[in-house]
Amino acid sequence: MSSTVRPLTTEELPAAWSLGRLAFGGPDEPPPSALREVDGVVRFGAFDDAGRLVGKITELPHEHWWGGRRVVSAGVSGVAVRPESRGGGVARAMLGTLLAHARERGAAVSALYPTVSDVYRSAGWEVAGVLGAVSLDVAGLPRPRDTGAVALRPGDAADLPLVTDLYEQVARTRDGLLTRRGGFFDLQPPDTPLPRGVDAVTLAEVDGELTGALLFGRGRGYGPDARLDVTTLLARDAPTARALVGVLAGWRTVTRTVRVPLLAGDPFSVVLPLERAEHSGQVWMLRPVDVVRAVETRGWPAHVRGRVAFRLDDALALWNAGAWELTVADGAGTLTRAAREPDLALDVRGFGVLYGGAGTGRSVAQAGLVGGTGDPAALDLLASGPQAQLLDYF
Repeated sequence: MSSTVRPLTTEELPAAWSLGRLAFGGPDEPPPSALREVDGVVRFGAFDDAGRLVGKITELPHEHWWGGRRVVSAGVSGVAVRPESRGGGVARAMLGTLLAHARERGAAVSALYPTVSDVYRSAGWEVAGVLGAVSLDVAGLPRPRDTGAVALRPGDAADLPLVTDLYEQVARTRDGLLTRRGGFFDLQPPDTPLPRGVDAVTLAEVDGELTGALLFGRGRGYGPDARLDVTTLLARDAPTARALVGVLAGWRTVTRTVRVPLLAGDPFSVVLPLERAEHSGQVWMLRPVDVVRAVETRGWPAHVRGRVAFRLDDALALWNAGAWELTVADGAGTLTRAAREPDLALDVRGFGVLYGGAGTGRSVAQAGLVGGTGDPAALDLLASGPQAQLLDYF
């Protein structure tokens, strides 16, 4: 079926909310932010020949840390199509419009959480990581007898900017994490000073400087089913991590379980009894919006040097397609048009996997996303950074 995709007007936002509620369920009443414009957030609608809203999609103005540099991204959220119009290309049309708009505003990559992966795979996204969390028995958490130089105190709304600054110190040392600035991150309802789902804040300081933060939801009750839901758990060092885990352990008298977001290899990973954890997660997908920007705006490992040429296939974002040569040296990368036909062919989905550090050239070739006569291991250059991670669902 044919459809016209364009930005929604403010008057059309209630209809878009209703379509999203039909697709995903949810509360009867929308949050105020769903019915008004938000800086940087673009909501698109797909309309059939009769002018009916048959699909909607939201582009989020995200930035990711990659190699210590901010990479502009298009977060994809709230994709919904009316039941009668599913399977007719509406979602693909909306994704194509979103990519073109994102490229025009300077985006380099795009990330999303899929409800069904094949729709997004057909449009060039591929799984690059998992938003992970662990559930632990609070009674089994270690509780230090002495927190040493780490001082603990309760926090409040006035401390949230400091927590964001601390998060940035942690996030910029990794690949993939959002900057948590702009768009919905800048919204905080005046009648709810703490973020949604947060009931309390605990801060850790050393010599008056913030070194750790714990934000959590208390939940309800104090019986066997009681659970703490941690939304933010940050530490710059192991002593701070031990002190904050000790705070969680102090809830053992009234809660049985704590659910904690976790980054691989962070200070909490060497403190928590992960061998007794129940792991859960939601996969997320990645694709380039503009391959030249994706390469040139991120940081690359300073010790990596090399060059590889490949032909890229991208049926939805044609500006990415063609023969390219990637050069990496001295912590920077460039992507230029190749002077001759490369002996490697890379699908855009494979580009996303490699760029996110989620695979190697040979593993991506085994998945059918690399072809040609060359050795796919040469594409390890594109995957030379650490595996990307996310801590935010959107």
